[in-house]
Parts: sequence; C-alpha cells; structure tokens
Amino acid sequence: MLLSVIIVNYNVESFLDQCLSSLKQSKGLLLGKDFEVFVVDNHSVDGSVEMVRSKYPWVRLIANPDNPGFAKANNQAIRLSQGKYVLLLNPDTLVENDTLENCVRFMEEHPDAGGLGVKMLDGQGRYLKESKRGLPTPSTAFYKITGLCRLFPRSKRFAAYYMGHLDPDTPHPVEILSGAFMMLRKEALDKIGLLDETYFMYGEDIDLSYRLLEGGYRNYYFPKTRIIHYKGESTKKGSLNYVMVFYKAMEIFTRKYFSKGRYRIYFQFIRLAIWLRASLSLLARLVKAVLLPVSDFFISYGLLLLLSRAWAASFFHNPHYYPDVYRNVVLPVFSVLFVAACFAWGAYRSPVSLKRTAAGFLSGMAGFLILSALSGPQWQFSRFMAVAGGILCLCAACLSRLLYSKLFRKSFPLSLRKSKHYLVVGSLPEYQRVGEILQAEGIPAGHIFHLQPRDALNALKEQILVNRIGEVVFCSRDLNFDQILLLVSLLRKTGVESKIIPADSRTRVGYKF
Repeated sequence: MLLSVIIVNYNVESFLDQCLSSLKQSKGLLLGKDFEVFVVDNHSVDGSVEMVRSKYPWVRLIANPDNPGFAKANNQAIRLSQGKYVLLLNPDTLVENDTLENCVRFMEEHPDAGGLGVKMLDGQGRYLKESKRGLPTPSTAFYKITGLCRLFPRSKRFAAYYMGHLDPDTPHPVEILSGAFMMLRKEALDKIGLLDETYFMYGEDIDLSYRLLEGGYRNYYFPKTRIIHYKGESTKKGSLNYVMVFYKAMEIFTRKYFSKGRYRIYFQFIRLAIWLRASLSLLARLVKAVLLPVSDFFISYGLLLLLSRAWAASFFHNPHYYPDVYRNVVLPVFSVLFVAACFAWGAYRSPVSLKRTAAGFLSGMAGFLILSALSGPQWQFSRFMAVAGGILCLCAACLSRLLYSKLFRKSFPLSLRKSKHYLVVGSLPEYQRVGEILQAEGIPAGHIFHLQPRDALNALKEQILVNRIGEVVFCSRDLNFDQILLLVSLLRKTGVESKIIPADSRTRVGYKF
C-alpha cells in the first residue's frame, strides 16, 4: 500500500462530503489499489456517519462513541494504516486531482523528508500563511503574541512563526507543518512515535513536526500543488472554548520542550503571555457580545432624556416639566424594551441586520405604548414623546451599526443580503436547480446570474464586476476540483465568497466570514 489518508471529522458533514468527493476524483493513484482512506468520526450528531456509509462505502469508517480528541483519533487510524505514507487531512479541505500523486512523488524523490505540507488557499483564493511555519521558540512565540509578527510580515526574525521571509511559491525545508494537510513517512512515525495525545486539539502538529526534526528528518513545504482549506470550519474558532484549548496547547508545547535550563525564565514569561493573550481574547469576545445591546440602551436612554427636556422646554417652557419618575423609571424601561425586542428579533446576531434592528425598535415602541395604555394614569405620559423618541432611537441605532461595521468590519459585518447577487457557474440544468434553491431562501430571481463552465476562466472577473456579484456558486457536477481551485484563485482580492454545491445536494459549502 502506497498511501493512507486519514480524516478526523466532527459535525462537518457537508465539508466532509466535498473532501471525500475531491479525493475520489484524484488522478494517478487508483482508488482502492494504491491508497486507502480512513474517516474517524468523533461522535458527530449531524449525519456524517450515515453519509459516509451510504455515499462512500470504500472508506474505512471508525465511528467513535465519544470525542477522544484530534490526536487520539488520528492515532487510531494510523495504527490500522498500511501505507508507506500517511496523510493527515482536515475534512474542510479540497485537493487538486493530482495533489496526492505529486506529493507522493516528492516524498519518493526526497528520502530525507519526514513530513510534507502544501500551499493552502482559503475560500476566497487567498494564501494561508500557516502553510509553512517556524518552531515556536520563546522568542518566536513572543513576537507572535505581541503582534510584531503581523507588523513585519516578511522579517526573518519577527515573522519567524510563519517563516515570512520564504517565498510562498517556492519549495523550502521548513520547521512546522500544518495538521490540515500533513503527509508523513510511516517509517518516520514508527521511529519517533505517533501524535502526542496530551493535546486534545491544536498543537499536536507542531509537536509532531518538531519530533520529526529531532529524529533526523526534514519537513518540506511544497507549493507546486494547492488545496483549499476552509480555515476554521471544522473547529468552530468563534467559540470561547477554542481560545482556551488553543492557548493551552501552546503552553503544553512550551512546557514540554522549553522549560529546562536557560529556558526556564523564558517559559514562565511565555506562559504568562499566553494566558494574558487568552484572557484578552476572551475579553474581546465578551465585549463583542455585549457592545451592541449596552450601547443601544445607553444611546436610547440618553436620546430620550435629551428629547424630553428639549420638548418640555419648547412646548411647556420648562425643561424639568416631566417628573423624576419619568426620567428615572419610565425612560430606562422604554430603553430596556428596545433591547429586549432586538434580542427577540435576532438583531444582535451576526451579521448585523438593519432590518432586524428596525423590527426590534418598532416592536419595543409598540410594546411601550401598549404597556402605558394598560397602566394607571400616573404612568401615562406624552404619546408623541414615545413615538418620536422611538423613531429617533431607531435612527441612532442604525447609525451606530453602520459605524461599528465601518470601524470593525470583521467583528460587526453588515448584512447586505438584499443587494447581494449570486453567480452560478455550471450547466443550464444545474443553474436552474441551484436557482430554485436560492429562490427558496428568499433570493430574488433577478439577483441570480449564470456562467457556463467553458466561459468561466475568461469571463469570471468581468461577470463579478458587471453584475455586482457577492457570491459565486460552483457546481461540482460540471466542474472538477482542479477547475474549481483555479477559479477560486481568481477571486483573490475581490472580496467575493465562493461556495461549492454537489450534484445531489441542496447545501452550499464554502468560506464564511
């Protein structure tokens, strides 16, 4: 057996489906003869196991009754594998037709190679710098944690974590490979050992890469073939738990290799820096979660207070006409109703929606008027103030969201679904099928455009520009994954999303902001 491909899956059925489909299309290596494919499922509840059994019976499936972690799941399959080479592959990846063949050939031609990584692109065709990485020594980790790595992305010293001084289009020996695509020599694994199961998730690829170097092997970065890696989709990086797991993995690695001798002081410093960074990340996520509702409350209360005084001064010639109970009880309750209604309408979900915001504020205003009508006379004040105040607060809330979206686009992306246009790249029957799916999601037919596969290479960018395309949907019935990868690479710097839809599916799989 020449190659064993191992995929660890956890609740990403659609991505796994596409990944296995791309492996099935791989040329050069005959399916079932020269390579085997393992899928180790860590107790998914999204139908992944049933999908693999029904659509890919040639896959060797290991269905775990619980989630033992990434490292342990990979080791389960490695122990059963029979290949000369082992490929650890994320489920949220797509490989070119000749990726496996080219990588195996490179390993055969370089007997000193213990591991091999490839050039990775995200779903918008952008190069992923974690395709090649340096060893996270105390100094390298310090530059990464403090942000110097980002400030000097091509510096050999400050950008050592991503080896930014090396050309991403040229093969190089590197120190650390990405676990998203990591081809390993089985002989080397027999010598240095399998993945360290101390790591639950994250860090095990760094640990294994380092042990390969210590074992006398070299790790190579090989950009002559590419894969798409929908970074983060299989790991849910938006969760608070991710932050703690990732930085805990970094601490394990630092303690394991850099806590002795002259590294002891560095280790303590790096440990403090790691947990400080983790705390700041958690704090940033907390701030993001509460910023909109808190700002809605205070902006609304402040505007209502100013409006009440201005109206009283203008109409009653007394800025303090309204009693203290109005200012200190009624107006805060009005503001709380706005926030509660926005929660009910989903106005605090991402992406930010002005439509849901408007629904929330108008519902809050209606609720306040109803509550006032049902209360006693002592709680009934100017209805004009309620209506005018509600409209004013709604305008302020919309303006604040536009400002947040402008200043912090990644944290507060603005929903533009109504104006978003779609381009379906596929045959006419697939265009009609996908069009029906999009229309069922509420997309107007006039916002869905069509491009034949034969014209895609020359006309894709023009179609995006002319028709203001926001999302390109590639039909895998009509395009092989080599063609899709080539077209995705053309989307770089356009800001356009790419999705792929299988022939027998209603689910679009791809990059998400």
